Amino acid sequence: MSARWNHAIVVGASSGIGMAIARELVAGGCKVALVARRESELQTFATELNGRSIGSPVALVYPHDVTQYEEVPALFQQICHDLSGLDAIVYASGVMPQYAPEEYNFEKDQQQIEVNLLGAMAWINQAAERFGRGQTGTIVGISSVAGDRGRGGMIGYATSKAGFNAYLEAIRNRVGRLGVKVVTVKPGPVNTPMTEALDRSKKPLLIEADKAAHLIIDGAKRGKNVVYVPWMWRPIMAIIRSVPSFIFQRLKNLNS
Repeated sequence: MSARWNHAIVVGASSGIGMAIARELVAGGCKVALVARRESELQTFATELNGRSIGSPVALVYPHDVTQYEEVPALFQQICHDLSGLDAIVYASGVMPQYAPEEYNFEKDQQQIEVNLLGAMAWINQAAERFGRGQTGTIVGISSVAGDRGRGGMIGYATSKAGFNAYLEAIRNRVGRLGVKVVTVKPGPVNTPMTEALDRSKKPLLIEADKAAHLIIDGAKRGKNVVYVPWMWRPIMAIIRSVPSFIFQRLKNLNS
């Protein structure tokens, strides 16, 4: 049986997968808190969503930079109050700066860890504590297939997503026994602003954000622990993970 969400937070809702997820949730009758750094984009998006509704607003705007971790506890509580409850949180914020060949750039590495991992921990810790007390709720983390293997061309990104995968599994092991669903989402390439700079050879099985959002929400509501988007990435990544390291190092197309 699929879960029903009436109140949700989407962190990273101003573009890409987060925006597509928020749009689909609202279309399904869910009231959504839109959280992202870019206030003008959020306001425009909220106007679009609320213009389709009758009565009170269905999309509420909360400008927030996910690296401002100290703001999260109070903001989380404010959102739960404003929504009159919380059934689900989706962490979709992410950055993936491009690197030149053989580039080592700690500032880029740090940014990815701060946004893709530490920001997620700040928000999801709050939700896990609340949901654990209530013994209900769903946590959805948008990770990546890039976290399944350390690729030489994506050092910071792969590291941040591998850490996110481990964190989500740890949270699942803590609150899953209490009835809380924790869903790790591992998309392949999705057509979003974040992937625009990638060349076509690095975007196999590319899908649109709205299609990805539908698959993510469907898998999460059906209680899956791990959702590959699209599903073909599950067997593909199983094969890639099985390749011995000394061979993987020499596979330029997989390791870039």
